[in-house]
Amino acid sequence: MQFSQIQHCNLVVQNLERAAAFYRDVLGLTEIEIPSTFEPAGLKVRWFRLGSQQIHILLGAEKQSASQGHMALQVDDAQAARLWMKEKGFDIEETILIPGANRFFVRDPDGNLIEIIEWQEAYANIPIPSDN
Repeated sequence: MQFSQIQHCNLVVQNLERAAAFYRDVLGLTEIEIPSTFEPAGLKVRWFRLGSQQIHILLGAEKQSASQGHMALQVDDAQAARLWMKEKGFDIEETILIPGANRFFVRDPDGNLIEIIEWQEAYANIPIPSDN
């Protein structure tokens, strides 16, 4: 058995329509249909496609506390994305430099942390030897 990729990530939100507008209209993601079994089961979710992965937003019962947990979205021009997000009124959270990358953080309307990253050089991805 081998894990191959991240298929989706899930974010808890307080207002499904407001969050859907952010992911669809601000980030430009394509909303996709949810499984037909979800609505009859009472699940309040929206799904969005991002490349071959998905982002799921789930209506939560209470506001989540702010956290450093985040997802990262790769862009082809982080500086353009930074300026565009500022123009849209989002606070930009600058962060620690990663050599070969231009990156920053924003928060969605529910406070979920999103890293925006442009890899300007390929990351080495060097495996760490295991102690086994």
